[in-house]
Amino acid sequence: MNGRKGPVGLVGGIESLIDGVGRLTLWVTLLMIGLVATNVLLRYLFSFGSVWAQELEWHLLAALILLGMSYALQRGDNVRVDLFYAGYSPRAKFVVDVVSVLLMLVVSLLFVKLSLNYVAQSWSINETSPDPGGIPWRWAIKSLIPLGYVLVALQSVGALLRLYLEHGKATVNETGKGGHV
Repeated sequence: MNGRKGPVGLVGGIESLIDGVGRLTLWVTLLMIGLVATNVLLRYLFSFGSVWAQELEWHLLAALILLGMSYALQRGDNVRVDLFYAGYSPRAKFVVDVVSVLLMLVVSLLFVKLSLNYVAQSWSINETSPDPGGIPWRWAIKSLIPLGYVLVALQSVGALLRLYLEHGKATVNETGKGGHV
């Protein structure tokens, strides 16, 4: 974990993992773009379509979203209303950030809990596509639901630790002493 101990090393380890997942989603995105372009060309130039290929587009989109959520959160690419936030004091921004990350953590853990039985049922029946010629591994894509939200929860923990560490630094810089406000 970056050779460091404590919260700093933990944050670095979490961020490295989420960066790796982000790089994976880049490849999923490129694969999806190529697949969509190929499907469109085959459909409109040769009147050829494939249920399997169309389902794969949706499966790749699901993977992109579920695996990319944590990366987007880490990079700050999530949607946030800055109209009021921009005028807040550093202390108020810290409180808003902590509360929002805690809410994200709770929601992501709730999604993990709620999705586990859903995914387990899919695995137990070896769920496949209901469409003839569809993808036979529906259970595999459903397995990304709890995985994606575990990654969001992990990113939330990393974000909380980073907020704690940065708030501690800001407090030291403001007061000249250690400790937290």
